[in-house]
Amino acid sequence: MLKKIFPFLNWFENYNVKTLHYDLISGITVALIVIPQSMAYAQLAGLPTYYGLYASFLPTIFASLFGSSNQLSTGPTAVVSLMTAVALEPLATAGSEAYITYAILLAFTVGAFRLSLGILKLGLIINFLPLTVVNGYTSAAAIIIATSQLSRIFGVYVASSHYHYQTVINIIKTAIDYTHLPTLYMAIFSFILMYILKKYIPKMPFVLAAVVITTLVSWAIGYEHNVKININDIKYPAAVKMIKQFDKDMELLQINSSKRATLKEKIDVMKSADTNTIKILDEEYYSSLLGIKINEEKHETHKLRDNLNSLKFQAIKSSGRLIFYKYGSVPEDLNDDGRIWRLKVRNAELNIDNIIMMGGGIVVGDIPKGLPSFVMPEIDLNICLRFLPMAAIISLLGFMETISIGKSIAVKTGQKIDPNQELIGQGIANIVGAFGQCYPVSGSFSRSAVNFQSGGKTGISSFVTSIIIVLVLFFFTPLLYYLPKAVLASIIMMAVVGLINIKGFICAWQSRWYDGVISVVTFIVTLAFAPHLEIGIATGIVLSLIVYLYKSMRPRIVTLSMAPDFSLRSAKRFDLQECGYIAALRVEGSIFFASSTYLDDVIDETIRTKKKLRHFLIVCNGVNDMDYTGVCALEQVIKKVRARGLGISFSGINDKVLHLWKKTKITDLIGKENIYPTMIEALEDLFYKTHEKGATNVLACPLMNYIPKGSKKIFEIN
Repeated sequence: MLKKIFPFLNWFENYNVKTLHYDLISGITVALIVIPQSMAYAQLAGLPTYYGLYASFLPTIFASLFGSSNQLSTGPTAVVSLMTAVALEPLATAGSEAYITYAILLAFTVGAFRLSLGILKLGLIINFLPLTVVNGYTSAAAIIIATSQLSRIFGVYVASSHYHYQTVINIIKTAIDYTHLPTLYMAIFSFILMYILKKYIPKMPFVLAAVVITTLVSWAIGYEHNVKININDIKYPAAVKMIKQFDKDMELLQINSSKRATLKEKIDVMKSADTNTIKILDEEYYSSLLGIKINEEKHETHKLRDNLNSLKFQAIKSSGRLIFYKYGSVPEDLNDDGRIWRLKVRNAELNIDNIIMMGGGIVVGDIPKGLPSFVMPEIDLNICLRFLPMAAIISLLGFMETISIGKSIAVKTGQKIDPNQELIGQGIANIVGAFGQCYPVSGSFSRSAVNFQSGGKTGISSFVTSIIIVLVLFFFTPLLYYLPKAVLASIIMMAVVGLINIKGFICAWQSRWYDGVISVVTFIVTLAFAPHLEIGIATGIVLSLIVYLYKSMRPRIVTLSMAPDFSLRSAKRFDLQECGYIAALRVEGSIFFASSTYLDDVIDETIRTKKKLRHFLIVCNGVNDMDYTGVCALEQVIKKVRARGLGISFSGINDKVLHLWKKTKITDLIGKENIYPTMIEALEDLFYKTHEKGATNVLACPLMNYIPKGSKKIFEIN
């Protein structure tokens, strides 16, 4: 019982020094990968890069403690990071305090959802996400993730459009004229470096090596080039006006946000004190008006921030200081310094006396030293409910990846994977992570594979990884200051290439054409409607359900005949000659309310096309279930067939269906003599009954060779 509640107790069975050695090596190896990768994924999620390190600490430990896989590595992943950004983008500006708060709350919601599924043993819910849909969705998501990094690769800023493809087009248009060459060169250099290291030194952690080398290069060449100026140093009136308006709007937004927070506290006190309901309603009305005003102000500041970020300047040196002009408007008699300058606009006032101008590439910058503060996230039920649809998608897709890698490793280790226990482990990891400033996490396919390949035996390896993350946060964060964000973008693009599964589309199409269509349509819709990713996956699921319902409404019914190998096969598929007197129909699928009339339609068509028909044999080996509507429909079929002077028999009925028939008395209508245990016995008997004695066409009947030699009944037919 203890081992079921605390799965990690299984680690210590036969644990020895050799096992510890393997766990140490694999834990260190995974840590070397997760450090740069998690920072890159945090950037993808719209969070400060160090939040990726936070998300690789506590969740990794608790997922291993309460999960069922010893080698599963939990932390930030590409798809979950992208969906986090998609979920939060409508609510707040990326990187802002509110955005971070919402990300933490989303992690808590995802954790609660997964934990609930695990406790209720609903791990089978993953079956509602067909692989065809997941393949189309993740392949599209990989392209979206990769193209979302183009602005960082080219060093340009473009405001987000309503659809992702529009944003990409705008980035490309802007990049034609305004590409920041040092940023592009740094990105290309990191791509080439990672490719060479991966190909020629595969055992080296190529991502970490690229990070170390590019960081040293960035520091050596002064890749980051920022200066602080006064607003009077900007000779661009429109920009000055926007800066002042932005600061004014930000100040007003802060005042109103503070007012609303105070008002909410006042309303809570009034409710607890049973104050007059009318007074409470008045205050709530005023709070709602403030909320509308705040949203309008957020929208305005967001537009201003986009406009300010898109501005480009040139600088000239005058009297020992830099003077900034609009790009392309420097007086002809003056020479600029050769750089393209931009404003560094954050989610706070610019401060007209201390404006930061960026003349170089963007680096990670300062990372807070030490661990994040451990506090309970502020639970807002309304926000949690708003997050629920996306939290469900994040949970299910992340869980599918988790289970996929867990099962593939378990095949090699012989370990048993419990989907419900994994849901519990992943749920606890996200909930505890929310207390430690983490955004949603999931099992990582790539890092889990590395953990297994490097010899990890138990979850102790995850503890080792987490300890190294803690050491980095305490002692090595200054070394990451000069890491170019363009390098993190290239890491993301390299990591997601493997998510584009072209083989999956081909296999789906070869398996069933409609599976291929579902996969392709999901892919196209996800790309077309991004960043509204939920539309893509919802489309795929709806198409899958439509196909399922259509197939359920039309169970496969085939007419059987003799094949050259003396087996009974589909006459239509194998182009076989059919018996003119017996129609052997094999039903494959349940007969219930939605499919009850289909058998009747097939029988009508068979009667219409076979003029000499005398008997129907319904082969029921594939009928696993039947409801009351199906029984009633079957009763009508039997009566209709007999009313036309034809016989009808049944074979291969399973116990469940036969029990239902006996309870509904339909066996009395059929007659015991017309119910056969097997198809062979049925055909042997029906052949004798339906073929005329001495008829010349008996020996030519395709079913003749199927009747067992030596049969007494056949002996009578000469």
